[in-house]
Amino acid sequence: MTTTAQESRLTQAELQKLNKPTRDGRYWAGTIAGIAGMTFIIVYCILPFYWMIVSSLRLPEDGRSTEFLPNPVSFQNYVAVFAPQNMFGTAIVNSIIVSTTTTLLTLIFGILAAYALARLRFAAKGFVLSIIIACSMFPGITLVIPLFKLFSGNYPGFEWINWMNTYQALIIPTLSFGLPLCVWNLTAFFRQLPVELEQAAMVDGCTPGQAFVKVILPLAAPGVFTTAIITFIAVWNDYMIALQFGTRPEMYTAIVAVSKFTGAYGFDTPWGTIMAAGVMITVPLLVAVLIFQRRIVAGLTAGGVK
Repeated sequence: MTTTAQESRLTQAELQKLNKPTRDGRYWAGTIAGIAGMTFIIVYCILPFYWMIVSSLRLPEDGRSTEFLPNPVSFQNYVAVFAPQNMFGTAIVNSIIVSTTTTLLTLIFGILAAYALARLRFAAKGFVLSIIIACSMFPGITLVIPLFKLFSGNYPGFEWINWMNTYQALIIPTLSFGLPLCVWNLTAFFRQLPVELEQAAMVDGCTPGQAFVKVILPLAAPGVFTTAIITFIAVWNDYMIALQFGTRPEMYTAIVAVSKFTGAYGFDTPWGTIMAAGVMITVPLLVAVLIFQRRIVAGLTAGGVK
């Protein structure tokens, strides 16, 4: 009897048993090592946020406590965040205005530039893309001094620019850092969309602009959405630009305002209040990422597989 005939007589259960991989010591060692590694990463990422929440729920005088659970639980730190001298409500509004405006402008200019680079054919396209991505690699601190001189009206020929403590001084520098990432990501995304879609839309009577808005842009929504989330979070968490060009308390963003919190005494650091403000700044971003995580993952992985 041949091997094929013998295999045909085996039952389904016997075939599954034969094909079942052998789980020896190396298999279990690898499994345990993988679980241990993932557990370590999760704890490493969650523990600081947990400690921030616990510290914010302690009494103000227990700011340096090392207990893992607050005893007793107190919300006094959250009330203290909105003390008049902190101007935290104004700082939150400033952060929303700067982050939202920067994100919208980044998307408007970035989508147009990325679409042009994806569809137009010219000799220096690769060089242009290299220059764009290189712009995002400049250390931000190297641009602070020339921008400070320009925005202060001390640059020859540009004395009319006096933008210190204005929204444009906070938006334009961060826009220069967000645009390269937006253009680079969306260029790759637009390239994977076949040009035949636009041609078919134009055959049906659409203009090139209508074909882009009604056909291409909806298909590129995952990439656009991912870019918007990344840009918004980066601008929301920016500290250096906001600190240098918003020097008056009424122009502080939320991140800068937290660093300026003062306690009841001159050298007293209000740890609990700072932690409470940190929770209030972080939780909305965390909730937004958890809600839209599928779209973010879709946008990041788009174009990886044809």
